[in-house]
Amino acid sequence: MQQEKPRRSNRERSDTTRAAILDAARELFVAKGYADTATPDIVAAAGLTRGALYHHFEDKKALFRAVIEGESREVAAAIERSAPDALPPREALLAGAAAYFDAMAVPGRVRLLLLDGPAVLGVTTMAVIDAAHGGRTLEEGLGTAMAPHRLEEKTVKAMAFLLSAAFDRAALEIDAGAARADYAYAIGRLIDRLIDP
Repeated sequence: MQQEKPRRSNRERSDTTRAAILDAARELFVAKGYADTATPDIVAAAGLTRGALYHHFEDKKALFRAVIEGESREVAAAIERSAPDALPPREALLAGAAAYFDAMAVPGRVRLLLLDGPAVLGVTTMAVIDAAHGGRTLEEGLGTAMAPHRLEEKTVKAMAFLLSAAFDRAALEIDAGAARADYAYAIGRLIDRLIDP
């Protein structure tokens, strides 16, 4: 006697549909870019209808933002996993740097987060997304490592912002074929100069 499969709840079906749309959209945004990706292509790739897409997302831009938020969340999670609380502050920053470069090596991620994301959503929205998904981790780590120097919070915030920009620029260069070791070394030296001027 064959057992019946348990029926999925509406929530489970909805989550599965949303995930299929996000997966198809990510693949197309990476392959073709935001501008050259049309919603009919996304729903065809997902094997769904346009109605399903618009049930979950207001428009293509909202779908793109959801993809960007997912990517940002994954990068932040990789960085968080890399630095256990027991690590000294400098080593935690260096471990986070290595984890960032590993996370950004995922195919398409540099294009999504560093090229198309700012172009489509704007730098202000990207900063909000970054702050929501781990941007504060770098600031907190830098603040802890620089604690003996007793800098003002706004100074530490500015330094973390500039260091983050250096990480992003390095990720762009590595993605374009530059040697990761060179940029990892340079970031390490930069971190050392910031925490022990």
